[in-house]
Amino acid sequence: MKKLALGISVLLLLAGFISEQGTIYPAVKNESFKKGEVIHFKMTYGIFTVGKGSAQIHPKYFKMNNRDCFKVDVYGRTVGMVDWVADVDDQWGAYIDTVALVPHMFYRRIREGKYKKDEETNFDHVNGKIAVKATDRKTGKFKEPQFYDAPAQVRDMIAGFLYLRVMDLSKTRIGDTIPVTGFFEDEFYKMNIIYHGKEVVKTKVGKINALVFKPVMPKNKLFDGENSITAWFSDDKNRIPVKISANMFIGSAGVELTEYSGLKNPLNLVNR
Repeated sequence: MKKLALGISVLLLLAGFISEQGTIYPAVKNESFKKGEVIHFKMTYGIFTVGKGSAQIHPKYFKMNNRDCFKVDVYGRTVGMVDWVADVDDQWGAYIDTVALVPHMFYRRIREGKYKKDEETNFDHVNGKIAVKATDRKTGKFKEPQFYDAPAQVRDMIAGFLYLRVMDLSKTRIGDTIPVTGFFEDEFYKMNIIYHGKEVVKTKVGKINALVFKPVMPKNKLFDGENSITAWFSDDKNRIPVKISANMFIGSAGVELTEYSGLKNPLNLVNR
């Protein structure tokens, strides 16, 4: 009887643990991406190509906080004559929970001319805390972390982007607003994204059926107006970014898909 009682107690504890984990890490349906996905893009300013980049999901899972995670890295660097002046070579990355699509760690490695910065943001979803630490400009060593209270299922920019890819938009209509919230550096943000329907977008990989979104930009010194940025995502289950256009006070800039591999679903190319 004692063994039976002990067994029941263990089962109850396990059930409670599983229930708690399910509350902290609610499952998000993902039919949009998988390990090994790679997309390459070019960055333009006016008619000139000024940079190249890629977004990669590592081909294996990683463990963070004893949970399986996607490791996602985004790279961007200047090319050509611009590289002589700007010399940008940045890396952004995150370990994203495979079940709940929330981050366990977000990191940045910034190399822009003489300016250098390394930063790590750790998310403790169990205790509702965020710890941010960055390197000292003089010593290059990490300073003491800053702590913030975290709401449930808070996301960084990369996890927020992946979550946007899996959101159910089947009932979304032209003009509807999609709110996107998250945390970056030292503050929480909320951005409204307006759905503008569907278009065919011409890219280096071909013509792609796409969904059109415009984030409502706050007043700033870089982008010209609240409708200054337009983003096109593939109109399929992948929902990868295929083009971004930005009107700036000093010209126009853009991002365009140039190559891809490892997609979970076929890309919705226009039949030729």
